[in-house]
Amino acid sequence: MNIVAIDIGNTNITIGLFLNDKEEFIDSIPGKSCEKLADCLKTTWDKIPVAKSSKEKKKDAVIVVSSVKPQWTKLIQQIVRDTLDEKIYIIGKDIPLPMTLWVNEPDKVGTDRIVAAAAAYAVVKDAVAVADFGTAVTIDLVDEHGVFQGGVIFPGLEISADALKKNTTQLPKVEMKKPKEPYGKNTTEAINAGLYYSAIATLQEVIRRYAEKIGKWPHTVLTGSAAELIKDDCEFIDSYVPNLVVKGIVLAYRKFIDEKAR
Repeated sequence: MNIVAIDIGNTNITIGLFLNDKEEFIDSIPGKSCEKLADCLKTTWDKIPVAKSSKEKKKDAVIVVSSVKPQWTKLIQQIVRDTLDEKIYIIGKDIPLPMTLWVNEPDKVGTDRIVAAAAAYAVVKDAVAVADFGTAVTIDLVDEHGVFQGGVIFPGLEISADALKKNTTQLPKVEMKKPKEPYGKNTTEAINAGLYYSAIATLQEVIRRYAEKIGKWPHTVLTGSAAELIKDDCEFIDSYVPNLVVKGIVLAYRKFIDEKAR
C-alpha cells in the first residue's frame, strides 16, 4: 500500500511518503510556502510507481489528509488537483475516524489529536496519554479499551513567548531554547526558563491527574515540533515519537481499507 500522508497544522504542513507500508521520508514545510509545498508534493508523487493495471499510467497511491486549518486544506486540494491531477481523502470526511470518542462534541475534536492517539494505542494496547507540543499543546488520554476520553489544550511555547511580548511594555520576544540554569540571570533567560519549565511541569501534572483518574500511570508519548526541545527533561515520558500524526494518518487509512475488505 502506497500512501502520501499530509498533516495540516496551524503553522506547518507535514508530508510523509509510505511505499509498500514503509516510511520513505517525512518533511515539514511552512503552510504559507505554496511553491515549496507544490515542489514537495510533485517530488513525492514522482517517487510513486505506476499502477500495473492502469492503462492511463495512474500512480498507485492515495493522498490522505488530516487538517486543523480549512483554508490550507483547500490550498492542498488545489495544488494536488492542478499539479498532480489527483484528489485528496480527508480524515473525518472521506475516511472514518480510527477510534471511538467518549467526549461531548466529537465532531469538534481535531483529527490530528485522534489519529495520533489511535497510532499510540495501536502500539501500546493499553491506557496511553499523547502529548503533542506544537503551536498549541494537547495532552490526550485513551483508556485501556482504546476509547478517546478527551484531554487538555494550552498555548505552545511560541504562542506563550509572543503573548508576553505583546501584552507587556518591556519584556522582549524570546527564542525558545533549553535553559542552561533553572533560573535566568537576565530577563531573556528568565522568560525562557519560565516558559520551558512551566510547560514540562504542566505536562507532568496533567499526566499525574490522568493516572489518579484511571488508577495507573498511562504510557505517555511525546510528539510535536517543540517536543525535541523538552524531551530530555521529561524523565516521566515513556516514548518520544516524531511525526506521530503522520503515522496516525497512515494507520487510519489502513484501518479503513481493512474494514472495507471484510
